[in-house]
Amino acid sequence: MNRDIASGNFKQLRGKIKEQWGKLTDDEIDQMEGHAEILAGKLQERYGMARDDAERQAREFQSRNNWQ
Repeated sequence: MNRDIASGNFKQLRGKIKEQWGKLTDDEIDQMEGHAEILAGKLQERYGMARDDAERQAREFQSRNNWQ
């Protein structure tokens, strides 16, 4: 995948992340670019979620949005 396309896709995805989890900062979301597995950890930190719940929500979000 072309770097410009990947960057554009993440910009769209970033809006969806902020829409669903507004407590995450822009810097935290920037850290996730290309690293979908970071989302669960950030959800645990910001929302105080249990690990299982954070991982489940992250997997569901990734699946709905085709984010690898």
